[in-house]
Amino acid sequence: MKKKLSFLGVILSAGMLMAACGGSDDSSGSSGSSSSEGGGDSGLNLLEEGKFTTAASGLYKPFNYEEGGQLTGFDIEIGAALAEEMGLEHNPVTNPFETIIQGLIGNKFDAIIGSMAITDERSETVAFSDPYYLSGGKIWVAEDNTDITEAADLEGKKIGIVAQTTYEPAAKEYTDDIQYYNSDVVALQDLVPGRVDAVITADVVGFEAQNAGLEIKDIGENLWIEEAAIAVRKEDKELLDEVNRALDAIVENGTYAEISEKWFGTNLLEVETEGIEVLR
Repeated sequence: MKKKLSFLGVILSAGMLMAACGGSDDSSGSSGSSSSEGGGDSGLNLLEEGKFTTAASGLYKPFNYEEGGQLTGFDIEIGAALAEEMGLEHNPVTNPFETIIQGLIGNKFDAIIGSMAITDERSETVAFSDPYYLSGGKIWVAEDNTDITEAADLEGKKIGIVAQTTYEPAAKEYTDDIQYYNSDVVALQDLVPGRVDAVITADVVGFEAQNAGLEIKDIGENLWIEEAAIAVRKEDKELLDEVNRALDAIVENGTYAEISEKWFGTNLLEVETEGIEVLR
């Protein structure tokens, strides 16, 4: 897969407001079906008729976070664009990332649009759509840190990560001293006072925090490239097909590029993966 790696360091500045917001209530799903051209929900096994309920942690700025009492961010706008293409109302809710797959399996929402990377392990439990963006895992340290200049320097250091993410096994390769967080941005903020020595998280999240004034820096090249995708229950094949159709449509009609440019100043599907491991 050869695409253009253009987003590194080209992230729009934004504030560091971070807050969790409420989750969804359980309710009975309803049946009905969508035609191949959208505009209906029959057969999609939605939690609530006419609504596409999607979950994210709400703690992953700039992808999904709360501002002014509302969920916003790249993930949220992509979810809204998909829902519109599918002829549905978008209903975004929050769920802690550590239990978000359990929430999906427990029918608390219809899909996860929360920057979840495709992995073989997750694919055993949920079904993934085509990727809706690509991002790189990167090491971050405080700006004045001179002890960590490459990945090998993480040996025995205290590393901050969000539990149940793809960054967790990476951190465990270097140390047993791991600090777990609910929010990557909070983890990055703890670099400055030295509560952790390093944080492993997405490049775009680190650049967002850096451009917002946080005194941190990245170390070396990306450790890998991740493919973020939309997760649905394995049995919801009709919904998966409709999500993929809608995703193709918003890419084709320019809506995806418009949303990506708004949040990042570039298209997050235009990423060079040649020579870099694509994580699965």
